[in-house]
Amino acid sequence: MEVFDEERAPLPRNMIENSMFEEEPDVVDLAKETPSSSSSFPLDPDDVVYEPRSSRLLVRGLGENDADEEEEDYESSARLLGMSFMNRSSNQRAANQRTAYTRQDPSSFCSCLPSVRTMVAGVFVLVLVASLIMVFYFLPGCTFTREGCKKANTSQDSIYPIATDGQPFPWADLRLPSSVVPVHYDLLLQPNLTSMTFRGSVTITMTLQQDTDVLVLHSADMTISKATFQDQEVKPLEYKPWQQIAIKFPQLKKGQTCTLKVDYSAHLSTSYDGFYNSSYIDTTGTKRVLAATQFEPLAARKAFPCFDEPAFKATFSVKIKREAEYISLSNMPKIGTTQEDGLLLDEFEKSVTMSTYLVAFIVANLSSVSRNVSGTQVSVYAVPDKKDQVQYALDSAADLLQFYNKFFDIDYPLKKLDMVAIPDFLAGAMENWGLITFRETTLLVGNHSSPLDRQLVTSVIAHELAHQWFGNLVTMKWWNDLWLNEGFASYMQYMSIEKLFPQLDIDNEFLNIRFRALAKDSLNSSHPVSAVVKTPEQVEEMFDSVSYEKGASILLMVNSTLNDGEFQKGVIEYLNKYKGRNTVSEDLWNSLSSVSKLSISVAQMMNTWTLQKGFPLVTVNRIGPTVKLSQEHFLLDAGNVTSNNVWHIPLTYVNDSCSTARGCKQVFLLKDKSAKLDIPAGVKWLKFNYKNEGFYIVDYGVEGWKALIGALQQDVNVLPHEDRAALVNNIFMLSRLGKVPFRQVLNMLSYMSNETETAPLTEALSQLMHILRMLEKRQDLFLVNRMKAYIINHFGDLMDSQSWEEESSVATQTLRSMLLEISCGLHRANCTEKAMEAFQAWVASNGTHRIPSDLMRVVFSVAVQTEDGWNRVLQAYKLSLYDSEKRRMLEALASTQDVSNIVWILQAGLSGSDIQNQELPLVISTVCKGLAGYLYGWNFVKENWGKITQKFPIGSFAVQSIIVSATSQFSTKLQLLELENFFSSLKDKGSQMRTVQEAVETIKLNMLWMDKNLDTLRNWL
Repeated sequence: MEVFDEERAPLPRNMIENSMFEEEPDVVDLAKETPSSSSSFPLDPDDVVYEPRSSRLLVRGLGENDADEEEEDYESSARLLGMSFMNRSSNQRAANQRTAYTRQDPSSFCSCLPSVRTMVAGVFVLVLVASLIMVFYFLPGCTFTREGCKKANTSQDSIYPIATDGQPFPWADLRLPSSVVPVHYDLLLQPNLTSMTFRGSVTITMTLQQDTDVLVLHSADMTISKATFQDQEVKPLEYKPWQQIAIKFPQLKKGQTCTLKVDYSAHLSTSYDGFYNSSYIDTTGTKRVLAATQFEPLAARKAFPCFDEPAFKATFSVKIKREAEYISLSNMPKIGTTQEDGLLLDEFEKSVTMSTYLVAFIVANLSSVSRNVSGTQVSVYAVPDKKDQVQYALDSAADLLQFYNKFFDIDYPLKKLDMVAIPDFLAGAMENWGLITFRETTLLVGNHSSPLDRQLVTSVIAHELAHQWFGNLVTMKWWNDLWLNEGFASYMQYMSIEKLFPQLDIDNEFLNIRFRALAKDSLNSSHPVSAVVKTPEQVEEMFDSVSYEKGASILLMVNSTLNDGEFQKGVIEYLNKYKGRNTVSEDLWNSLSSVSKLSISVAQMMNTWTLQKGFPLVTVNRIGPTVKLSQEHFLLDAGNVTSNNVWHIPLTYVNDSCSTARGCKQVFLLKDKSAKLDIPAGVKWLKFNYKNEGFYIVDYGVEGWKALIGALQQDVNVLPHEDRAALVNNIFMLSRLGKVPFRQVLNMLSYMSNETETAPLTEALSQLMHILRMLEKRQDLFLVNRMKAYIINHFGDLMDSQSWEEESSVATQTLRSMLLEISCGLHRANCTEKAMEAFQAWVASNGTHRIPSDLMRVVFSVAVQTEDGWNRVLQAYKLSLYDSEKRRMLEALASTQDVSNIVWILQAGLSGSDIQNQELPLVISTVCKGLAGYLYGWNFVKENWGKITQKFPIGSFAVQSIIVSATSQFSTKLQLLELENFFSSLKDKGSQMRTVQEAVETIKLNMLWMDKNLDTLRNWL
């Protein structure tokens, strides 16, 4: 599955509120009410913000003119009520103190005392009465009946959970037992797109792997009307927390075959998983509906009872009843259609053996184009209004399918390959075997789409087609090895595009992806590539940067380490050996080892990269011709966590005598904590990690950095652009770690005046803009202005030199769009005036004047800051048929600094009315970047957490994105305390997510970085 990356750039994170009272007071005095558990971060007086709970939208520094009159009334009343609240509290405390220390009137006491004998007798009577009361109170009532009490079945009750009918459920694990395995499913479905319900019937043929008298499988959110096991009607037991049902029966023997049939009904899901309903408005203004599936990772059980784990592979025969106005699609080609009960019944061929999460079916009104490619019928489907946007996807898929057939040396095994654009789809795409589903943005390309749009569509298609082998043909055994699917598909998408579509400049995108993976994996909250996974939330959270991007990065590293052709040979052996089966990481490494002629064991080396989290920092200390190399865990940690991890690092390096050609690369295997490397005495400088193909960071020491910076200042082309970008990335990361002072970072950036390549420039700008946004959120206006001035001084000339006309190069478009967005975001007149000129020309032509696609976001972002511009862009967004264009308009709308528009767009994204729910993570991310919107965005997340997690599963990539984008720019103690308080209050509704730990850790690291570097910024900017 391709998770949809909202920005293809590092994601942010934001702020939280301190809820102190069950009722809603108007003011919470955070300075006085700070929880004791957070005493390690005492509040400074400057951090205390009085904020009306009814709005929570006031931002210091915005000024009164930025809030409407109603908000000003809220603020005034809040202050008055707050003073009243605090006065009442202080008066109450004073009253309590007076009560506690008021003397009693001595005359009220009796001076007479009882005798000793009387006291002893009284105590005895009291003890006797109390003992009798305790006996009657604590013993159960059945003790005093004739039948007595029944003895509890403690052995069973303490082990097994309780089913919905009160009986013990005969299984006590989230994972299913392996005693019964499915062989084949016969599935009949009848969706009703008027009532948004469906009926189903499934017959499962199974074999027993051992003697058993119980069958356990998955089922969720459905009503079972009838179940028969071996032709005998049975009543399933259900345990809803684990989404399991169980059937008890007389014991059957190992090797026997058995059959379960279940008739059931359910509502089409209103979220984005299971068998869910989707809708869109066509060009006539009519609302159209459809039903589609998204089963990965744990939602096939919502469409039919099944063994919903990757290792339980089986074949499937699917039939779908539908109305005549729709078509139906499933994984396999359709056998035929018959009429039944006034409906049409489509029957599909028996499938190949596959996991349940790959099953798919769609009922919709769609149009398609098709082509036969090497014996496979390839088709692209879209809603009728967008049928003219499918040709590029068809052409790209045809080329990629032939490439993969040859590279893997195994032909695609199905007769057909359908690719379907779903109007309302959360993920980027889903690799269902033979029926791949996509967001419209990731499949459809209009005639005027930009090369950047084509790069995105081609990347997603390449990713999903690679899954047809890695994931579908050979599948990971359990979700802990998800990277075997996603990491490999990610790597293949970049490799295949680089070979087939060099004009798309995919190498810069892959380089940026590797930088992002390093940033994610540098946190203590990260996890090993192959991690322990138990709960559904943990399964959802595996769909992250580590599984996708780090997985792809380490595959690049091993491929660049092996001899030419060995990687491909090992992959072919792996696929042939395990096709139709399930695997673990070790199986891949063993296959690569078996074909490698290297002296090292691939399995032994790569286990150090998959079984422990993080990556190494390699420190280079050169003394003459001897280079001392040492490694340690690169761990950005605010809590002084220690790590003894050691990696087998295939170190690559070049020097000043030969530094740009691939033949210059030399390799040294660093397996221990430290080692020595001898080099020629005349070498002036060394650059390690050639083209950043390894997953590690290098610190060259003071002299080493000085030599590299000097070399770049003399000749910027002395290193490839990938190496220059890596040096920029590494030095910012080392500054964040505290290994390099920030003034050294600024020294490195001094060479940028001669830089012209996209990768190093965009990396430097991304790092600087992250710092600027943090400073803005702290409202340190002096440093904000100094940082803006620094960026303009160093990059202003490059910004001003950018063209506003059409560009054909992806690299040029990528750089230009970033430079101009920053320039206009800094309110430089040269940029904003040209943006408004382009917008006015677009308005005057009634939208027919073409704005270059890569500039749409910057032009519209400037325009929407006016009321007229906002309204025009919003109307165009609602009417546009081109999804890449709509997306840029939406990002522009969400960049507004107008408070009322911010509130509207957040609510619209949540309600799904004018903006589809699938776009909510993007809306929140964009809103939170702005100074006016970041508190609104964070408060919106808090207030609507329940609704958000109803639409998107806890732990899903969408929820991860929302948390990260809403909190990553915070850097104060108050913001940290509010975040911790909010998520700790959620308990089982999200408090244990790894992403929450990441957010807390990121804020602490931001605080530390600011504490260490604010003085340097003031002195050097």
